[in-house]
Amino acid sequence: MTEQQQVLIGGNPTGSKVFLDAAMANRHGLVTGATGTGKTVTLQLLAESFSRLGVPVFSADVKGDLSGIAQAGKAHEKISARLQHMGISDHPFAGCPVLFWDIYAKTGHPVRTTISEMGPVLLANLLDLNDTQSGILHVAFSVADDQGLLLLDLKDLSAMLNWIADKRKELARGYGNISSQSISTIQRKLMVLNESGGEFFFGEPGLNIEDLMHTDFSGQGVISLLDASSLYSNPKIYSTFLLWLLSELMEDLPERGDAPLPKLVFFFDEAHLLFNNAPKALTDRITQVVRLIRSKGVGIFFVSQYPNDIPDEVLGQLGCRIQHALRAFTPKDQKAVKVAAQTFRQNPDIDTEKAITELGVGEALVSTLDPKGRPTMVDWCLLAPPRSQIGPLTLEEKNQLMGRSPLKGRYDTPLDRESAYELLAEREETLQRKRQEAAAELEREKAAAKAGKSSGSQRQSVGEAMIKSVVRTIGSQIGRSIVRGILGSIIGKRR
Repeated sequence: MTEQQQVLIGGNPTGSKVFLDAAMANRHGLVTGATGTGKTVTLQLLAESFSRLGVPVFSADVKGDLSGIAQAGKAHEKISARLQHMGISDHPFAGCPVLFWDIYAKTGHPVRTTISEMGPVLLANLLDLNDTQSGILHVAFSVADDQGLLLLDLKDLSAMLNWIADKRKELARGYGNISSQSISTIQRKLMVLNESGGEFFFGEPGLNIEDLMHTDFSGQGVISLLDASSLYSNPKIYSTFLLWLLSELMEDLPERGDAPLPKLVFFFDEAHLLFNNAPKALTDRITQVVRLIRSKGVGIFFVSQYPNDIPDEVLGQLGCRIQHALRAFTPKDQKAVKVAAQTFRQNPDIDTEKAITELGVGEALVSTLDPKGRPTMVDWCLLAPPRSQIGPLTLEEKNQLMGRSPLKGRYDTPLDRESAYELLAEREETLQRKRQEAAAELEREKAAAKAGKSSGSQRQSVGEAMIKSVVRTIGSQIGRSIVRGILGSIIGKRR
């Protein structure tokens, strides 16, 4: 294997370099360690290394200090000493091509999706609904999907729920009992979501995932950074967005199988937020996505403090392990260290459990996969320094890059095309008009009968006209029903 197909992680005390085989990146990975031990710099090292190999990268920037990856680093005595200690003579400082994204559209390109594309599974988790409320939400999506009604933003879903509440008796025949109390609860939670950022996230134009998988003119993979410094205060939105993005990749990308390089590498920082209080049904689906997305050529690296932040079902699928220091001050900490040590293939020359508590900043225990997919024995490693700038760009530097972005103007202006909100309002207006016409016709019939001038014609009663109108309103279909994937995203959609 050539060094061009490897990611240099660092070096061990014997003078040997430690590499990650890029072909194994779609077997996923895990970066763990206590706060301040170097996880973010490790993420930066991995991201820029994949970029140099021509692999696009997506990562959330939780602390706001990853933006420096777009700028070349500078010589420093500590960096020089580390390079000399590791025997690295060829270390040209260089930045990477970067696209900046921001759900709130303040520091990057807006990131949006639609309610329909997110689907009921992830939205129920985002709204923290119980089983009964989740069932009602699934009914709302089923009715909309069956009728081809687009749920683009929160007002569309709110209108859909109101319409279902009004028609719940008629709909019960096909969808089961519908509780008005549950609908009211969902509506209240939609209001809270709207105020906490949902108004920015849901709408159009929606993110095209192809825009996350570009290379630049030199063949380097473009790194997409999501500004999550504000988003982190809304952990449900943060984790649900990243889950939605994984589901989009899962449903949209073609099967690829094993290849010399991954199609995309996805870093999920603060991964514990993904699994905190997640229902087992959702965790099972996430596990399935992690298992299957490998065949699409996507590698996922979870970044968190402790390995046990990740469920065992997911943890068992993470081939590359980079463990920074953990501190064992309490019995709980000691247990976490023991669990972390047990996740490695043991090396007889290393007391893994002891080493985890003695690692310095920029040091880690590392285990990767060999070319046959087998985990290597754990090795102590001094991590290589990034070639890009450690620390954030200035606001001026970031704005200059945004001004030169190839996506400038593509997502800036929100769209509000005709969707469920407008169509349901139109249906209701039509229904009210028919009711008024029927009532007026009835009055004319009564007046004619009273005057003895009834034509004798058989006319529909007002009740019959209303029933037929409701049936037409519920039953009209536009196009085909929508088919949804593992996490509820739309399969085979066309943008």
